[in-house]
Amino acid sequence: MGCVHGKCCSRYPTSSDGDSKDNGEAPYRNSKHIISQRSLETVPVPSHNFMLHYSLLSQRGYYPDSPDKENQDSFCIRTQLQGNPNVHFFGVFDGHGQFGTQCSNFVKDRLVEILGNDPTLLDDPVKAYNSAFLMTNYELHNSEIDDSMSGTTAITVLVIGDAIYVANVGDSRAVIAVKQGNKIVAEDLSQDQTPFRKDEYERVKLCGARVLSVDQVEGLKDPDIQMWGDEESQGGDPPRLWVQNAMYPGTAFTRSVGDSTAERIGVVAAPEVSMVQLTPNHLFFVVASDGVFEFLSSQVVVDMVARYKDPRDACAVIAGDSYKLWLEHENRTDDITMIIVHIKDLCDSGPGAADRVSAGNSNPATSRTERGTSDMSSASGSEMFRSIRSELSETPVSVIRSPAIVVPSPHQTPLELDGG
Repeated sequence: MGCVHGKCCSRYPTSSDGDSKDNGEAPYRNSKHIISQRSLETVPVPSHNFMLHYSLLSQRGYYPDSPDKENQDSFCIRTQLQGNPNVHFFGVFDGHGQFGTQCSNFVKDRLVEILGNDPTLLDDPVKAYNSAFLMTNYELHNSEIDDSMSGTTAITVLVIGDAIYVANVGDSRAVIAVKQGNKIVAEDLSQDQTPFRKDEYERVKLCGARVLSVDQVEGLKDPDIQMWGDEESQGGDPPRLWVQNAMYPGTAFTRSVGDSTAERIGVVAAPEVSMVQLTPNHLFFVVASDGVFEFLSSQVVVDMVARYKDPRDACAVIAGDSYKLWLEHENRTDDITMIIVHIKDLCDSGPGAADRVSAGNSNPATSRTERGTSDMSSASGSEMFRSIRSELSETPVSVIRSPAIVVPSPHQTPLELDGG
């Protein structure tokens, strides 16, 4: 999903990455389409004696009408944030619009830098996240990048000891896998911020946005009858945001970093932040752009990851299936970026764990005792997830989405799950 003047200007967007010619075949098996595929990497969380095994894949989309368009997705993995061996950051950024690549890269660099320099990060991660997003948005507006009709989504996961904090702006997504008996259940760590959500719809309407599908704007459907269905079944004509009496910007999301024009009608950069206290039943989490989640549900993605011990294999399979589904529904694919993080050897937390997180920070000036988790739910299963809505900034922002392509995996070793 995106804006009307970016890749989503028409019913069937025609922009993205992919250097194939419009010959009716998309070269998704060609490895040159993969922008980045990292080997399996490991980072410890010594405060709680567990490990994070992770890998990523970022692949540009296939756009037959725009064969030279670059990948607008970007990612950031920063381990040992603030010099603390127990604090790790994972983020995916999905740019959109003419300058979406520049916006995406700017935000992935500055957001983690601002977080890393915030001395209150361990005291109040939610506050630090809000400040970092709004400051990054402010800096993007004042940079040399024209973000009037361009911007980026941002889905980020911050690991602090045995807790994870998820901050989301836009319609990319994070999901965690939970073992429940002999099943693995997907639990969303973020909610897509689109006009399909009643709360977001009402918020942007109060800010002056017209919320209509392209068919409604073009007069093909009655603008007074809002029968959009749900996000899973809507297909290629979702509700979008428009200024009064004009056909722009046409964003299919309600929050983003950048998009200064869309800010005027309620598209904001303030993130929604959630927190999960990890338990031994948490197996892995996935952070991905909507190139993955456009046609694959959270549960399907989790099921696919669970079939492979090696996250590199899961990345390749998910990207391949996403790519094929895009081409079954449209004449192009989106950029695809995902980070898969396995949580290994986590045991139940003992007393003093929060202090161990703080003590692991090698910089006394930024060392803090983790605070605020008592204010948030920390159970297991569906009870463990609590969304913490941030206060909206007086200065809104906007986002627009990007697309996908793939390569088969070499390993394909099934992940074994013990029963019980």
